[in-house]
Formats: sequence, C-alpha cells, structure tokens
Amino acid sequence: MTFARMNFVSRPFLRHRAVVLLGCTAFAALVPTALLAQSDGAAGGTTNLDALVVQGGDFLDIDYDSQSIVAQRTTGGSRMVTDILDTPASVSVITSKEIQERGAQNVEEVLQYTPGVFTGFYGSDDRFDFFKIRGFDAHAYRDGLPIGRPFGGVREEAYAFERVEVLKGANSTVFGVSDPGGSVNYVTKRPRSERFGEGYITGGSYNRKEVGFDFGDNITEDDTLSFRLTGKFKDADAEYDYSRDDEKFIMGGLTWRPTVDTNVTVVFDHLNRDGVPGSGGHPSGTDFPRSRFFGEPDYNYRGTDRNTLTVMVDHDFGSGLTFGSNARYSKTNTDFGYAYIASTPTDGTTIADRSFFGNDTSTENFVMDAYLQYDRSFGTVDSRTLVGALYNDFASDNDTFFGPAPGIDWTNPVYTGAPSSVPLLTSTRTDQKTRAIYLQQELTFAERFIATVGLRNDWIDTERTNKITSAVDTGEISEFTSRAGLTYKVTDEISTYASYAESVVPASGLTVEPERGKQYELGVKYQPLAFPALFTASIYDLTKQNITVTDPVTQLPSTIGEVRVRGLDLEAKAEIDANWSLTAGYSYLDAEIVENGTGGNEGNRPQFIPEHMASLWVNYLLPGNGMRGDMNFGVGARYTGSYFFNAANTMSTGSSIVVDAALSYAVNENTSLAVNVSNLFNEKHIDYGGFGADFYNPGRAVSATLRHTW
Repeated sequence: MTFARMNFVSRPFLRHRAVVLLGCTAFAALVPTALLAQSDGAAGGTTNLDALVVQGGDFLDIDYDSQSIVAQRTTGGSRMVTDILDTPASVSVITSKEIQERGAQNVEEVLQYTPGVFTGFYGSDDRFDFFKIRGFDAHAYRDGLPIGRPFGGVREEAYAFERVEVLKGANSTVFGVSDPGGSVNYVTKRPRSERFGEGYITGGSYNRKEVGFDFGDNITEDDTLSFRLTGKFKDADAEYDYSRDDEKFIMGGLTWRPTVDTNVTVVFDHLNRDGVPGSGGHPSGTDFPRSRFFGEPDYNYRGTDRNTLTVMVDHDFGSGLTFGSNARYSKTNTDFGYAYIASTPTDGTTIADRSFFGNDTSTENFVMDAYLQYDRSFGTVDSRTLVGALYNDFASDNDTFFGPAPGIDWTNPVYTGAPSSVPLLTSTRTDQKTRAIYLQQELTFAERFIATVGLRNDWIDTERTNKITSAVDTGEISEFTSRAGLTYKVTDEISTYASYAESVVPASGLTVEPERGKQYELGVKYQPLAFPALFTASIYDLTKQNITVTDPVTQLPSTIGEVRVRGLDLEAKAEIDANWSLTAGYSYLDAEIVENGTGGNEGNRPQFIPEHMASLWVNYLLPGNGMRGDMNFGVGARYTGSYFFNAANTMSTGSSIVVDAALSYAVNENTSLAVNVSNLFNEKHIDYGGFGADFYNPGRAVSATLRHTW
C-alpha cells in the first residue's frame, strides 16, 4: 500500500472574473430560497459529493477522515475551509478513524489524547462533559452553531459526529462568545451520495449491552436525494453500585441536491439518557473500592431528553461567490437528583454528613447563522472574504434544590430512601437574544505570505426572572472582538505563524462586565509530502480578565479576577507507513492568578490546571496471511501532572499515568472484532477532592465490538 498526501490544489481561487459586490450581512441572512436553485451546471445532472461537507466554495473531505487519523483541512480557524498548514492558530482534528481505533465512547474520551485539553477532572461525577483547554473552560459548537459551556449542559453523543475540531486559544471572532482557552466544534454526520453502512454490537464491563448502526443511500437514481440513519441503543451500568448508564439515540438526515451547485441538508436527532450524576463521593482520606456507593439509591438520577432539528444550506453562485447558512432548533429537558458526602469528620467518628442537590431544567433554543463568501485573485494576491450574521434566541427555566441529607456511616452504610421533598433554592427564567455580525478576511501573497483578519461584534440582551420573588434583572452588552494572524509558508511542507486573538463571554452576573480574554501565539507546522502526517508546535501567552467572583460580604458578583497562562503545545499525528501510525502530544502550562481581589491568592496556580500533560497512542497493523485476517494492535498512555483543587493551593492530587489498549481482528473483508480496554492496569488516583469527599478516576473497562460494514 502506498500513501500520498491528498491534493487540494483545486482550492486556488478563480482568476480574472468580474468583481461581485458583497451584500450586507442582513442580505446574507435573508437570501431568497429561489436564488438557491440557480446553477451554472445542467439541471438534473449527476452530483457526486461523496462524504463532502461543502462550505464557502470549498470542502472538507469527510470520507478521508474515515481512512486517516491525519486531517488536512479545517473550518475551526476562520470558519472558511482552510488547509491546517495555512491556519494561523493551533488546531487539532480528531477524525472518525482515530475515534474508532481508540474505541472512544464519549466526548471526554475523544478529546483525552489532544494536547492542551484536560478531561475527567471530576472523576466519577457523570453529569456533564468535563474538559478544559489551555486551563480554561471551553465552549462547544456543533456545525459552527453555539451549544455553550459543556459544564451544566448535555453530554453529547460522540457517535453523531464525523469529526471533532479543537481550536486552541482565544478566538471569539470565529464562532462567537467563548472562553480564552479555546473551543470545540462537532461536525455532524450527513448523508452521502452513495450506498454505505455499518452495524455493530458491543458487550463489556458493568453489564454493558449496546447496538448501533449508521447507513445511508441514494433515494433517487440521479443522486439528487440521499438519506442517512444513525442510531445507538445502550443498556449499561456505571462502575459503582446503584448506577445506570442507559441511552437511546436516533438521528436521520436527508440531503437534496437540486443542482450541482446547491445542497440542502435536514438532520433530526433525538437523545434520551437515563443515567446517574455520581457515586456520592468517598470519605476524604479513605481508600474504598470504586464500586462503593455513599449516595442515596432512590435519589440518584440524571435524565436527558432532547430533540434537535438542523438545516444546512450552501449554494455556489459562480464567479467566486458562495452562500451558506446553518440553522438549529432544539428543545431539551434535564433533571437530576443527587445525595453526596458534604464533609468527612475529623474527630474519629465514621459518620459523614451528606447533602441533597437537585435540578430541573427546560430549554428551548433557535440559532441561525448565514454568510456570503467571495473568492478573488488580483495578480499574485489571492483574496477570500467572508461576511455573516448570527441570531440566537435562548430561553431556559431552571429550578435548583438543596438541603441536608441524613448522614451515613461509611463502615456500615444504611440508606434512608428518597426525601419527601428538597427545599427549593433558586427558580429562574432566562431569556437571552444574541445578534452578531462578523467579517473574516484572508489575503495570500505570492503563495507564501498569508494574512488573516477577523472582526466581530456581538449584541447580547439578557432578562433573568426570579420566579420566587418576581424580581427581574436585565443585562445588555455590545462586545467587539478581533484577531489577526500572519502565516509564512517556508516550503510546501513547512509553515510558521504569529497571531493575536480576543475572546469574550458574558459574566454570570448580568450587571458586571463581561469576562474578556486575549492571546498571543507563535507556531510552526510541518506536513510532509512523503506520508500523511502533521507535526505542530506552538507557544502562547493568554490572559483572562474580569473573572467574576462573589463578594463574601454583599454576596454580589464583581469582576476583579485575572488569570494568566503561558504555555507550550506539541502535537504529532502520523501514518508512518502502511503498518504504523501514532498520535503524540505534550503540554506545558505556566498558570498564575494575577489578581483575585480580596481573595489573597495572587501568585498561586488556578485550580484544575496541571503544569504538565502528555499522551501517546501507537497503532500497528499486522497484515493478514492466508486464513488469518488483518490484526490491529493499539496502545496508549496518558500522563497528567499534579494540580490543585483550590485557588489557595492547599489541596492537590498527585501525578498519574493511565494506559489504554485496543485490539481488532478482521474476520473477513467487511466484518471485524475489536476489544478495547481503558485504564488497562486499573490505576487509581483522586481526580477531584478536598471538599468533604474524594472522587476517583474511572477504573478499568473492557468492551468487545463486532462490526459489519458495507
């Protein structure tokens, strides 16, 4: 087998065309549907868009993602489809092949081999997707449309995505409000203009029983209408007693291609999870098996019910002008009830205090983004310009419950049952409307120097109603953010870049200043032509200002905090030959609390930021011989340095190394059997603790999957 770098030389812009003036961003959001039927190609002609995501006249070759761990292009750096080598930012892409090779089951597992990304720092707390980028909470997006902070949100289903793009560093000009550490964009599986499919069954640790499928085909003979159906159904427990991890996920999509220049895709998905928020923690200073449960079996639930409808449209007008728009409507209901250890006694007794904590949330969200992109060449200068607008209407009802729970003797636990009621702590209604306009400009000089600029303004109007007191708080912000980058292509294989980027996110208090971030970054990228690989190195200096803290006297929020992180990220993804491939990463984070108001922690490290992180995954293919099919052997290791649990730096965990492994065997050309093991040696440490209870890292989990493709 031979390998060759995918050739995307077709990207250069059309030359010597008439200038087409870009409309204003309001026009971009309201382009009549009739215009989408225009085409330079013959109507009814065959459209062959196998696994391509078209955007701005360019495309992401998603089909290539299923064949390689090395992605070539991304939308994460500027919204426009761009070679990663030409992007003046640190971007990591986890392809569908890498996800399957490692057997990643959830978002945290998908991200845990990405440098700069820290996952799993809440241990056995299973409520949300927990991850930080470059020391800060990250915002998540799906197909470029905002989802929000994972903390407090829905645990996303990784099987729904073709790839996951990680943009590191401050950059609110790309997708919108975000923290300075970075953002994650999930790319949804879409229909293809070909017949394809897979089905699998999985069994494993903690009574896991799972089936899944993902298939599609053309509905019409001329490839103008295609469908895709994806599903996953799981019946399982977690690793501790009185737990469950059940899920029903179904997603269906239709793509209509009325002309060779137009795509309209509609995707509906339903996610239903029936899980638990956690084990309740373990008494501080003890060393119980992970299976021990100190919560309350009858008050330990985490439910999610979400329906999402997404519409994605793109059209090429010709002469370098393209239009695209994504829109999503979602309705979500979540709840959880939780009993947990609130404090561990220090007087020699064995009865730990506990608390009840509950939450019911209902959200409704409509978000739409539309843009025009114009590509033009002027002699030796290539220009790409993208202007767009976003509208986001979000409404949420949130009830939080909190109260004392009966203590529990950890030497002889006796459960008392679900409480008859838990006191209502807060009850709020939040209505938020966001409007934004943005501009992305890229200029390439003599195919060597690439200058990029991003400008964006967000207007965010928020109204929060206290449903207990009927008090209403309002907040209005208008925030302008910018970014600038310069890339120099030393050769066709090596590029260097320098960039500056800003970020902004509304504070939790409506009357205080938004939290703002900025980052300076230098980097180098190497993408050899001889074999699929990408090697990157970057250094950065980022600061988050106006961090919101609560005044201990007035209990009112104020923005007086500032945190600075200086760091280094190294990443390698390579398919060295037909048999060997690897992913490797290292991160160094020098984090400091610069300002903390009356907190007195200046000079300390912020909590949950390890100084060092490293990872390595190696995969070896042993080709089949005679009756024996191909065999794949994979092994990986993840190192996490010690980190503090609090800003006072009085509580911390030690460093750890966790080893994962995978083995797959090709039963025949279309059928394989895979065995995946996470935490192979069952390494045990405290991921989160110091506040009354300890939460261990996940223990060993083994799964076997029989998969058939066509």
